[in-house]
Amino acid sequence: MINANPVLNMSIFGVFVLLTLYMVYRVSSSGTATDYFAAGGRFTGSQNGIALSGDFLSAASFLGIAGAIAVHGYDGFLYSIGFLVGWLVNLLLVAELLRNTGRFTMGDVLSFRMRQRPVRAAAAVSTLVISFVYMIAQMAGAGSLVALLLDVHSSGGQALVIGGVGLVMIVYVLVGGMKGTTWVQIIKAAMLMLCAAMMTLFLMGKFGFSLTSLLQHAAEQNPLGDRIFSPGAKYGQSEVTKLDFVSLSLALVLGVAGLPHVLMRFYTVPNALQARRSVVWATCTMALFYLCTLVIGYGAGAVNGTEAILAAPGGENSAAPLLAYRVGGTVLLGVVAAVAFATILAVVAGLTLTASASFAHDVYANIMKRGKAGPDSEVRVARMTALVIGAASILGGILVNGQNIAFLVALAFAFAASANLSTLLFSLFWRRFNTRGTLWGIYGGLISCLVLVIFSPVVSGSPDSILPGVDFAWFPLSNPGIVSIPISFLCGYIGTLLGGGQVSEKRTAEMEVRALTGIGSS
Repeated sequence: MINANPVLNMSIFGVFVLLTLYMVYRVSSSGTATDYFAAGGRFTGSQNGIALSGDFLSAASFLGIAGAIAVHGYDGFLYSIGFLVGWLVNLLLVAELLRNTGRFTMGDVLSFRMRQRPVRAAAAVSTLVISFVYMIAQMAGAGSLVALLLDVHSSGGQALVIGGVGLVMIVYVLVGGMKGTTWVQIIKAAMLMLCAAMMTLFLMGKFGFSLTSLLQHAAEQNPLGDRIFSPGAKYGQSEVTKLDFVSLSLALVLGVAGLPHVLMRFYTVPNALQARRSVVWATCTMALFYLCTLVIGYGAGAVNGTEAILAAPGGENSAAPLLAYRVGGTVLLGVVAAVAFATILAVVAGLTLTASASFAHDVYANIMKRGKAGPDSEVRVARMTALVIGAASILGGILVNGQNIAFLVALAFAFAASANLSTLLFSLFWRRFNTRGTLWGIYGGLISCLVLVIFSPVVSGSPDSILPGVDFAWFPLSNPGIVSIPISFLCGYIGTLLGGGQVSEKRTAEMEVRALTGIGSS
């Protein structure tokens, strides 16, 4: 346990919030829909690349992965590998093609050559569900972090903290739009990288700059011993856990290409060249960070011990803050706390903006108003939607408080891969794909994933479930990706075959040209 200085920790965090709020206010220019949703497409490749890494490196990357590695060893590092490989798959398959084809949201791409209203409605539902699942994971991280820093054990106190984080996030979105949120992401990414590098350096210095020594101490402090260096400590105990690992891997690798808040950020650059530069910057930043998580995770286990980590408020999520206190004292703990809070605030702000943009642009402007909504009304609806989504995420974060953040984010990846990946790939690469296939693919993947999660050990049937006192679980896996992702592809394929001749050859050809060349996308 640590004797943290709550005043110092909250002061550092308060300074960050005030500075970023002032910056958001100064840079905000949300007079039009293009400004509010895509920052007018005026960010450079380097700026957007750093912001992309900020969007992608969530509380799961910082708190959840460090804790998973500290407790489970190699199996925890699989999250890092999965996130990074998934990012590369996203770039190779869809990122630039989507940027060239769409304007603000994923619904722009999916509806380009389909019937507008039903497809946009399905895309909006998918975006809202994925964003909500991702947001509650971040909110749970906020509760875990403050429980550790302030020694708050009561559920009511942690709920108040989650509510406060949610309110600040809503202000970011309402005031700054995409431009303000992007600058928050850039600052947060820089802070996160600096913090990870600093902790890695301090750790290596503590063990004489010997990685071997660090790993030996980690094994000594973990009940698993040398098993933390090989696969199977968590996912190799039975045939079910092995299958769960395969399912988790599929969700992590394939889910990135369907994350709406990551894909939306490619619309903030002016052309395809800057989009490619964004990719290079983001890839290098994230690869360096995930290498640091390996040292931080094993270092947290070596310095604190597994039992101390699990006994701390927040459980596995407390590994990085506990480590910061042991190697750098109260000041470094305060810095890590501020960075973790900044990570949560920035990511949730980006998710809220994406979800509200999808509802305002796809549902309100293109379904309810049939494309005749004014830009002012579209932005106004987006802001109202942000309030509703923010309130829902606060309630969801309170409900799942205490769960491992990396695990919860992996569920969001499963939803993204199940609902969006099949339809995006089919839309971009299969000329015969039609409206019915799109709807069957989205709803089939989304509903199957949701049903399997509800009736899995995630919700009930085990001591660490969201509802541990009841048991209505019949699906044995914690991550449903291995079942729900193929269902989505199968539904999209069958729906297309049954959909008949619903394809516009002219729009299909236009989409191919735009996706590959970028002509007509500006």
